[in-house]
Order: sequence, then structure tokens, then C-alpha cells
Amino acid sequence: MGRKRGLRACGSSRARTRLLPRPSHLPARITTGAFILNSGYSKWGADEATAGQLHGFAAGTYPPLKKLPPNTFVRLLSVGEMALGAALVVPVVPSVVAGASLTVFAAGLVGMYLKTPGMRMEGSLRPTQDGLSLAKDVWMLGIGASLVLDDVLERRQS
Repeated sequence: MGRKRGLRACGSSRARTRLLPRPSHLPARITTGAFILNSGYSKWGADEATAGQLHGFAAGTYPPLKKLPPNTFVRLLSVGEMALGAALVVPVVPSVVAGASLTVFAAGLVGMYLKTPGMRMEGSLRPTQDGLSLAKDVWMLGIGASLVLDDVLERRQS
């Protein structure tokens, strides 16, 4: 028989607790998760004008999104943000999973910042006044990457 994987194969209490987030991860996870959860919740009942603006902005940077109707796009964005926020807030989701999800989400936002004209000063990564609202999302990219990196490094050491 092959080697069993998972908690039963590990046997130690240290290996079992690895599935739960480290206490030091909780402040970043809870604050970021609450922020994203609220953002998704506020988009849930978006009117047509708001849906059109959000969809137009995202589709301008990511053309495949043009295939989705604006209301569908905003509903999916809302559900995705609420799911990501919940994954970050609920401590039973491993930090590596929550962090990877946050990293992908934030990379999309940072990509919008980098690709959308007028968001950055000419020849620079520095944001314009219009770009500030997207440039600030780089903090989520850093938090997500830190959660993943910390979890991966911890697993390598044990």
C-alpha cells in the first residue's frame, strides 16, 4: 500500500493544527476579509447604472468580460467577493487557500491599475489621483502573498 496522506498519516498535534491559521494570520485575514465581504455585499443590489459602470471599467481592461451582461457581471463579482471575504474571515479555511484566493483577486485589481490608461503618471508606477483607488489594492496582493508564503515555508520546515 502507498503512503497515506493527510492528518492521519502525520499523527502529531503540530501537523494537525497546521490546517488552522496561525494566530498571527488572523488580524490580516479578518480585516481584509471583512473589507472584501462588505464590498461584495454592497454590490449585491447594484442598480443598472452602477452595474454598467463596473462592467465597463472591468471589460475595458479585460475584454473577455464584454461577453457578460453588466447585471450578470456584477452579481458574479458580488458573490465572488462575498465568498472570498468569508474564506478569509472563517478560520477553518487554511491560510494557503485563503491567501492564494486573495492573491489572484488582488492581482486582477492591480492588473486593472497597470493596464487602464490614466491610472498612472506617465512613465511611472506612481498613481494619478484617479488611480489611487486601484493602486491601494496592492496591500491585498501583499497580504495574500504573505499568507501563502508563510504557510509554504512553515510546511517546508516541518
